[in-house]
Amino acid sequence: MAETLIVIPAREQASRLPRKPLADIAGVPMIVHVWRRAVESNAGRVVVATDSEEICTVVGDAGGEAILTRNDHASGSDRVYEAVSTLDPDGKFGCIVNLQGDLPTLAPELIRSCLAPLANAETDIATLAAEIVEDHERADPNTVKVVGTPLTSERLLRALYFTRSTAPYGPGPLFHHIGIYAYQRAALERFVALPPSGLEKRERLEQLRAIEAGMRIDVALVDTVPLGVDTPGDLARARALLALEPR
Repeated sequence: MAETLIVIPAREQASRLPRKPLADIAGVPMIVHVWRRAVESNAGRVVVATDSEEICTVVGDAGGEAILTRNDHASGSDRVYEAVSTLDPDGKFGCIVNLQGDLPTLAPELIRSCLAPLANAETDIATLAAEIVEDHERADPNTVKVVGTPLTSERLLRALYFTRSTAPYGPGPLFHHIGIYAYQRAALERFVALPPSGLEKRERLEQLRAIEAGMRIDVALVDTVPLGVDTPGDLARARALLALEPR
């Protein structure tokens, strides 16, 4: 597989949790927790892409690499692409991981799991999902579901659709999509050049832009869902979980 660049987009202002990347968790800013876990994955070079000088400084003080990007990006994918284009204009890195900066409890091995489907050159984008085990998540619109068809391995799906609804209908497992993406370099370039699609705007799910454009997304099934921090309640949960980890 080609060399990998892991980019963590981090926007300072968030509507529900202002200055989220800098939130203190067990004495460490959240963005540093995510950066450390990405480094621990040993999957590739790790860079934080941000619109904030303060976040750049915090990451640098922790020993990490950060790049300042524009503050007008519509999505994290656009910020990732700017960082990739700036850092690697010659295309040394053939695989790009877009790792959300609000996953402080991320298990590092999930990054490697996300990259694995890209070993198939026909796969444009790879991502993750886990079987839903909590009944309330089946109908929760904040729990995004992936509908897919099994490939050669029982632990790998080809994505057919992503939705906030309860799908597919009928008996059988439902799968909770985990918002980590690995791209073939050319696929990322194509994706960010596409206009937002109709289903993307309707479901408010960016990955549907790729599906509607005929791009192939493969999904590796894993056993754990990292906690995404979007609200003060999520932040409190992350603080409680990480307070239990050995220092």
